Amino acid sequence: MRRSLILHPAFQCPPVTTIGVDIHRPGPTSLTLRYALTGDVASLRIPPPATPARTDDLWKHTCFEAFLRPAGGDAYYEFNFSPSGQWAAYRFDGYRQAMADAAMIAPPTLALRPTADGLTIDVALDLAGAQDLAGAVALGATAVIETANGATSYWALAHPPGRPDFHHADGFALDLAATGPQ
Repeated sequence: MRRSLILHPAFQCPPVTTIGVDIHRPGPTSLTLRYALTGDVASLRIPPPATPARTDDLWKHTCFEAFLRPAGGDAYYEFNFSPSGQWAAYRFDGYRQAMADAAMIAPPTLALRPTADGLTIDVALDLAGAQDLAGAVALGATAVIETANGATSYWALAHPPGRPDFHHADGFALDLAATGPQ
């Protein structure tokens, strides 16, 4: 299923025309995402290729993200996917509470591809190490985009009122069953 990310109304990002995300959950312990950005990529700061590794602070630059919350719970996971190939996974007990590395999450498979009108980043997540994600989950798909002049914009399936806050419950805008959309 394809969804469009929405630019937060307090920000501008003239180089980007659209950001879409294709979401597929082939089984209870797997999730694939394809983020497709269209626009003038030369006007963006895209992190250069790096050794794929768990890395903090990726969200400070161009980064694609996913937030997953098990149905009926307060705990959730944050995943960061940099075009560089680096990634991060965190677990929270509740809204911005008790952040910890989600060490039980296997390294994702990431693939960045330039396209004629932008770029795509393919993400394959193996969630077998986080059994609380094997059932129904709520998903928040997001992106932080940095322009060549250093301006940052925030994109999400849905934004809560006020400043950008990808951790807010209103951002978990899509319900996924164990094997696909609900």
